[in-house]
Amino acid sequence: MAQQAYVTETDSGGPAPERPGSRLRRALDGWRGDPGIWRRGLVTAGAAVLIALVMLFHAQIPNDVGNLGSLTETFLPWLGVFVPVLLVVAVVRKSATALIALLLPTIIWFNSFGGLISDKSGAGGDLTVATHNVNADNPDPTGTAQDVASSGADVIALEELTPAAVPTYEKALAGQYKYHSVKGTVGLWSKYPLTDSRPVDIKLGWVRAMRATVDTPKGEVGVYVAHLPSVRVKLDAGFTANQRDESADALGEAIADEPLDKVVLLGDLNGTMNDRALNAVTSQMRSTQGAAGDGFGFSWPASFPMARIDQIMVKGVEPVSSWSLPETGSDHLPIAARVDLSS
Repeated sequence: MAQQAYVTETDSGGPAPERPGSRLRRALDGWRGDPGIWRRGLVTAGAAVLIALVMLFHAQIPNDVGNLGSLTETFLPWLGVFVPVLLVVAVVRKSATALIALLLPTIIWFNSFGGLISDKSGAGGDLTVATHNVNADNPDPTGTAQDVASSGADVIALEELTPAAVPTYEKALAGQYKYHSVKGTVGLWSKYPLTDSRPVDIKLGWVRAMRATVDTPKGEVGVYVAHLPSVRVKLDAGFTANQRDESADALGEAIADEPLDKVVLLGDLNGTMNDRALNAVTSQMRSTQGAAGDGFGFSWPASFPMARIDQIMVKGVEPVSSWSLPETGSDHLPIAARVDLSS
């Protein structure tokens, strides 16, 4: 039997435009009666199921060998990139089995990360904060400081400060920020008075974290600045994050012992909110990006951000909005957030 044609002729003898849905019907005709649609694409279907299982059970991936679990969790949202790729393969292969299997990772991804796509930012708030790993090799510290200050932040945290660069940052920020404190390689600049400023021991042997009380018009806020140890991916050692994990535990203990009810953590944690190794911190604080951000807010690397390892986290205050700032001379993007202290 000849295949039905969907193109008709007009009164003038030329072909008429295809009716809506004609292309779809023709595509489906190629699938009807083809038993191979269930046999083809089994590898593609298997890949879809594997991605779904990794997203669903990532917490069960062990960290004993090369911190594989933490490495997976660092880039967990990017597993969704494989879904449209596999979808194209499934369509080209005319595999119904693969198309059905792709529903699994699609549903799980949207359930896990779909809430980050929408804009949850709101108006209001009492305090704007910003944090930036300025990079020890930053060629333009003055411009970087001015760029971060242009966010309108009341409080700014800077990480990876070198002794040689500190005077430059102090000079660049002095006009807008009357109060500041630098401990080791991290510093805090504030429009409001700072008291009880002191280093926080995160088990490194040198200072990469500090704590201070910011006396805002809405009361005292305990502000922590931290730069956890860097992580690397090595062929012979895997994800080298053990030192970072130990520092995260120490930071979590310090925050748990904080006497003030309102607490803000600013810094480069060298890890994402999905990484179980940061549980000592993430279990007791909220991410402003997750609660009031617009999108994923990836902050590193600045040239093509792939992960949000710079964090603004809060306890006892309500996030109102959270955003990333334009690229500076650093390899990280600065991030900022506005919070409500009266909640």
